[in-house]
Amino acid sequence: MTEQRTRIETHVHSHPGVHFNQLVRSLDLAPGQVQYHVRRLLRNENLVSEQLYGRTHYYPTHYDEWERGAIALLHRETARDVVIRLMANGPTRPADMADSLDIARSTLEWHLGHLVEHDIVEKRYGAYNRVTVELCRPDRPADLLHRFF
Repeated sequence: MTEQRTRIETHVHSHPGVHFNQLVRSLDLAPGQVQYHVRRLLRNENLVSEQLYGRTHYYPTHYDEWERGAIALLHRETARDVVIRLMANGPTRPADMADSLDIARSTLEWHLGHLVEHDIVEKRYGAYNRVTVELCRPDRPADLLHRFF
């Protein structure tokens, strides 16, 4: 294996979920060079890729589908802030969360939609159809945050 390919594989192993542009910037390599070596690593099954929400993310082969999706979402600052807030405060109403994160409600809903889609967060409807959001399995995102962020 070439030196550059080894560098790329090592970086992906230490930064799972890294997307292509981050890989180029972090390793200070030309995009074409990264593209060539990543294709070889994918073809040889040294890495796997997953395209989520407009970005291609790269992972070591031992991550399952849920972990890959969760890591990709946690790379996004707002989604990560939502998960951290839910870990700290427990179930929260979306309006309160948007206010505490100082983001538009529509932005929060965009991120919540993806977090719900990947079974990281769930929405619950209570009395008078009031919505609260909470983590599906609090220990799993907490473990990923602890290991990688």
